[in-house]
Amino acid sequence: MSRTTRLFDLMQLLRHHRRPVSGQVLAEQLGVSLRTLYRDIADLKAIGAQIDGEPGLGYVLRPDFLLPPLMFSADEVEALALGLTWVERRADDELAAAAAEALAKVSAVLPRALHAHLEDQALLVGPGWEKPQAVALSVLRQAIREERKLRIDYHDEAGQASTRLIWPVSLTFFESSRILAAWCELRRAYRHFRADRIESATPLAEHYPRRRHALRREWLATLQDC
Repeated sequence: MSRTTRLFDLMQLLRHHRRPVSGQVLAEQLGVSLRTLYRDIADLKAIGAQIDGEPGLGYVLRPDFLLPPLMFSADEVEALALGLTWVERRADDELAAAAAEALAKVSAVLPRALHAHLEDQALLVGPGWEKPQAVALSVLRQAIREERKLRIDYHDEAGQASTRLIWPVSLTFFESSRILAAWCELRRAYRHFRADRIESATPLAEHYPRRRHALRREWLATLQDC
């Protein structure tokens, strides 16, 4: 096993432990000596890994630590480039700008050996079906993130207009449409709203009464029952 692979495996082990784990346990799982484990911990700290702990007490990786780009494989770099490029070309302006910035940050710190995979033009994102949006998707995303109720003016496929008070839980990006899933107070059930058919959306100060992750589980369960 190469040193780089061993350090990567150590990072993965630490990421799977929410609480401090002893050096002896980590060494046994990696199949290395305790002395080698201590040296690897020191090496990871030297390159920026935020690992708390010391010999005899155990080690834990801080939850806000991001895996160093040098740990990425060629396939992972290509996946990042393809995914971020898709978001840059398919999402709303704010999310697209964030994707471009993230891609630039990855490019800035990526080792030379992997940089070519980031700029490889073999994997492309084709043109999408663009639809005019009366309401910015960023408004919908913010309401989801903040767990706030939305008042929307909506027209269905037949052109029938209605005003709804909804609890938005998810925004799905299909190739040809963007679908907002939400609990509808009018229908007292989960409903799906095409983003391009939402004429206006007003976030309310009121939060919906339950946490979004619980609502999302309920919504997903309704899809399984269909």
